[in-house]
Amino acid sequence: MTMKLKTLHTLSRWLGLLSILLAIPAWMLVVQISGLPKFILPSPMDVWARFLKALTDGSLLYHTGVTLVEILLGLLVGVCFATIIGYLLAKSRSLEKILSPYLVASQAIPVVAIAPLLVIWLGGGILSKVVICSLIVFFPVLVNTVVGVRAVSSSLYDLMGSLRATRWQILWKLELPASLPVLLGGLRIGATLSVIGAIVGELVDAQEGLGFLLQLGDFQYDTSMVFVAVFMLVILALSLYGVVTLLEKRFLKWQK
Repeated sequence: MTMKLKTLHTLSRWLGLLSILLAIPAWMLVVQISGLPKFILPSPMDVWARFLKALTDGSLLYHTGVTLVEILLGLLVGVCFATIIGYLLAKSRSLEKILSPYLVASQAIPVVAIAPLLVIWLGGGILSKVVICSLIVFFPVLVNTVVGVRAVSSSLYDLMGSLRATRWQILWKLELPASLPVLLGGLRIGATLSVIGAIVGELVDAQEGLGFLLQLGDFQYDTSMVFVAVFMLVILALSLYGVVTLLEKRFLKWQK
């Protein structure tokens, strides 16, 4: 029974790669059956050839690096502000009542709608992209922070009080470890959304980055380049998601 479970676990870890390997022949079959021209639906070989060309001339690595910097900075800023404000809201019901209408209203406005304004106000440089990215990351991390801190048992607070723990000791030795599973769950969501934020900013106004490559490929009917840029965005999102998953395994060993 144990061997069977281990085998099933091993197979489940390779399901993602297996699905990709099956998708490529299906893609090639659709291209052949449909007979669509390359500028509408390129074949996997066309996309691979365009990937190698962009990789060789250095343009792909450069633009990917630009987008990655925007993503990481936006994720860092968004998570920091969301965690701090979320903690304050979790500890103060009055502050939550004051700020909640504004926070909820901010989510009713799509970031895509205000992105052009942010680019006008902040310029077309990296700052506007970081701010847009941070705004998308902010709310899910904020909500998870509030939920995580408020989920800490009151009996644990009583225990820390009986030990005469200071405010900082309660924060670092009780609230942070106890709410970490929920906080990392919010970070996992924020890590994937941060990619969307960076691309939204680049699509509004940019001369570099993967969003710029998407627009360039679209304008030039270079659909293979569009596919390459999209796949690179997927790789970035999966990589960030994987990093957060590793952090969960590292810091949540005590849950097992």
